[in-house]
Amino acid sequence: MEGSVFTPCLEGLKHVKSEHGEMLSKPFLEVCKTILPVLDKFGPAMTLVKADIGGNITRLEKNYLSDPDKYKYLYTFVQGEIESKTAKGSSSCTNGLLWLTRAMDFLVELFRNLVAHQDWSMSQACGDSYQKTLKKWHGWLASSSFTMALKLAPDRKKFIDVISGSGDIYTDMAKFCSEFGPLLQYNHKFLASVRMDDMKAS
Repeated sequence: MEGSVFTPCLEGLKHVKSEHGEMLSKPFLEVCKTILPVLDKFGPAMTLVKADIGGNITRLEKNYLSDPDKYKYLYTFVQGEIESKTAKGSSSCTNGLLWLTRAMDFLVELFRNLVAHQDWSMSQACGDSYQKTLKKWHGWLASSSFTMALKLAPDRKKFIDVISGSGDIYTDMAKFCSEFGPLLQYNHKFLASVRMDDMKAS
């Protein structure tokens, strides 16, 4: 493998914002898609996360493809749904963007932990990331399912070996976190500005 599993993500991150600083739909979704092969390496521990991310990407992409010019910018989905008063629906694009961003928050925090705490086990890194990001938005059912799944986290060394390829994995991981993290915060800032950043799951 040329570079690490993060190489496609890092390349894609260069194109997520327009020259005027606006978030672009297709490049953002493409970057999220490039994370999915990384999650495959986690095995069953990330099955729930991967299904959630994949479902939200599909939902947003389907709308984007229905009118690529209209939905060129990521926040157009949300603005249209707010106007039609459908933004809070469980199958809305607003809900999809919010949960996609939250899942990415969890992964950025997880990779940050793997870089910062190289003595931590994978389950320790996953658990800490979950507490800091998704847990407060999950109800009892979602939280129980998630916690159970994370107990299946793979051996850390094996995981790092598998994703390293020919790249410097910790450098790539750190770069991914430092570049993608602010874009996710940008999403949260926008969603908070339209009072759509606090929806919870059961």
